[in-house]
Amino acid sequence: MSNLPSPQSPGPDEPAVRQAPSGYARKPRVAVVFGGRSSEHGVSVVTAASLLRAIDRTKYDVLPIGITTEGRWALTADEPDRMAIADRRMPTVEQVADHEGAVVLPVDPASREVVYTEAGAVPKALGEVDVVFPLLHGPYGEDGTLQGLLELSGVPYVGAGVLASAVGMDKEYMKRIFTSFGLAVGPYTVVRPREWDRDPAAVRERLTGFAAEHGWPLFVKPARGGSSFGISKVEGPEGLDAAIAEARRHDPKLVVEALLRGREIECGVLEFEDGPRASVPAEIPPVTTHAFYDFEAKYIDSAEGVVPAPLTPAQTAEVQRLAVAAFEAASCEGLVRADFFLLDSGEFVINEINTMPGFTPISMYPRMWQESGVDYPELVDRLIQAALRRSTGLR
Repeated sequence: MSNLPSPQSPGPDEPAVRQAPSGYARKPRVAVVFGGRSSEHGVSVVTAASLLRAIDRTKYDVLPIGITTEGRWALTADEPDRMAIADRRMPTVEQVADHEGAVVLPVDPASREVVYTEAGAVPKALGEVDVVFPLLHGPYGEDGTLQGLLELSGVPYVGAGVLASAVGMDKEYMKRIFTSFGLAVGPYTVVRPREWDRDPAAVRERLTGFAAEHGWPLFVKPARGGSSFGISKVEGPEGLDAAIAEARRHDPKLVVEALLRGREIECGVLEFEDGPRASVPAEIPPVTTHAFYDFEAKYIDSAEGVVPAPLTPAQTAEVQRLAVAAFEAASCEGLVRADFFLLDSGEFVINEINTMPGFTPISMYPRMWQESGVDYPELVDRLIQAALRRSTGLR
């Protein structure tokens, strides 16, 4: 237990930049939480590695906390090199977890002290946490569940709150909100769990009718998922059952979308002191080695986006305007990556937002901000500072 992290005081050359709740001056302490129970566990670990390398250790103390695939909160080694993709396999929290015990976040808003517990041992206080950087992707972390826990605990955190996180994860309600704010979305339909369980034939008939109206192929997706897990491109009615089964492995609720013919454009939004601003946009070129821009294309084969996107000044200004509008429509905070299609007609249609986009070395969000003049360390710093400025709850 001697190598457990403990509260740190600033060194002789380090400024004391924040007054801690307990009354002594020290640097803000950032708990970097990553991993999680979703299928995006490995992406989260790779994201955390990049952030741990970039965070300014002269300005912040860091406490890495990994959530295992079973849901245990573990104290982890602060060793980003052990958190990389190797032999086309994604890393896990188990690879960097130092102990068999568990980390417990505070549940009392009057205290921000994190505790480490181990069977047969006295619980050990790891010190107070001033802000949490939740780098979880997908359900059980990016969907408002972790944000709700942090709100109850009174601990500030980076990124969207409970509502925006839930909206950003549920593709149906995301589209409904965008539509209500006048943002264009593509044709889609929803398959709810009870519909498929009760009458699969009726669902097949409805989806075939949807395709007759909008054309094949269709994209069958988990309604609440990310990193392109569980998505299938379906060329005809004979492929529907297999696609539905694959999507339902990740979420019993499905969104089925029509193919949009156009260019894939992404834009980052970052909260500054005077409000949200948009980055230069990026373009995802057509992927020739995969059926679409799926998980392997994104993370394993490292398909390259083009930054900045080759757009006209008017198109760039329009997609930046729409990205900020989507950020505001979903009541987001901190950051968002907004994904669009630029149709052959010249219209931008929003596909989705990601409230905690990847921060891996090849991720588009940090690349777009790098091209916009905000490098990776400054990007991390701005996100932490925005979280520290914001209170939890309704205060």
